[in-house]
Amino acid sequence: MRLSAAAVAFAATLPYAFAQTSTDCDPLEKTCPNDTGLNSKSFKADFTSDGGLSSWTEAVATKIELGDQGAEFSISDDKDAPTVETDFYIFFGRVDVTMKAAPGQGIVSSVGLESDDLDEIDWEWLGGDTTQVQTNFFGKGNTTTYDRGGYSSVSSPQDTYHTYTIDWNEERIEWIIDGSTVRTLTYDDPTTLGGKNYPQTPMRVKLGSWCGGCAEAEGTVEWAGGKTTFDNAPYIMYVKSVEITNNNPAKAYKYGDKSGSYESIKLLDTDNSNLSG
Repeated sequence: MRLSAAAVAFAATLPYAFAQTSTDCDPLEKTCPNDTGLNSKSFKADFTSDGGLSSWTEAVATKIELGDQGAEFSISDDKDAPTVETDFYIFFGRVDVTMKAAPGQGIVSSVGLESDDLDEIDWEWLGGDTTQVQTNFFGKGNTTTYDRGGYSSVSSPQDTYHTYTIDWNEERIEWIIDGSTVRTLTYDDPTTLGGKNYPQTPMRVKLGSWCGGCAEAEGTVEWAGGKTTFDNAPYIMYVKSVEITNNNPAKAYKYGDKSGSYESIKLLDTDNSNLSG
């Protein structure tokens, strides 16, 4: 999830906010550990059953409960920002998330794909917006402009389960709601700067929510839909399931150089031998 300039400033003050404004190791700047890959074509997490969170890591201070409605991402005060991410990366593929966004003015629910070099593809819902969802993407952490976002209509996202899909390959990204494509981004779209800012490196899946209406910055509060009060808390985002298709299964992914191009990514087996040339 990437935010507006004002929201980025606020997110920097939240240690557990669901925002990729930095990375533990940027492979465009130095040699980093290889990314653990999903070594199969498919993966499914059923959050309505025990064990649904296996292969996921909870962020510090995150406590996710599993129940009949799925994984509960609950916000009760301004410090809460529950977040989980996969223990593995995928290299192009499809992610289907069946969920209900959290209600509550100023509450932000998010589903995203994020890479070590700050490539990113997002869905975002505002708790007070009952008719639409935001889509966005970023490449190589470029936040010089915020003209990449879009809005798509969706009925009662806080009250109704919908399946939100990111279908991602070398040529295009599709954002899909309940089987219908609502946005397509091509590699050569002008906003990708000739493909340089097209998301194209191995990604983890992240799910989370946070309180944008708790910010001190007025711009952040305005973007999130207004000041948040907690009279009706907790505000809960429910995720029933996540299904993942990995187009390029591997034990690990290695950045072959510092270009950030998908053509430089190497698929590795367990002993780090090169499988893809």
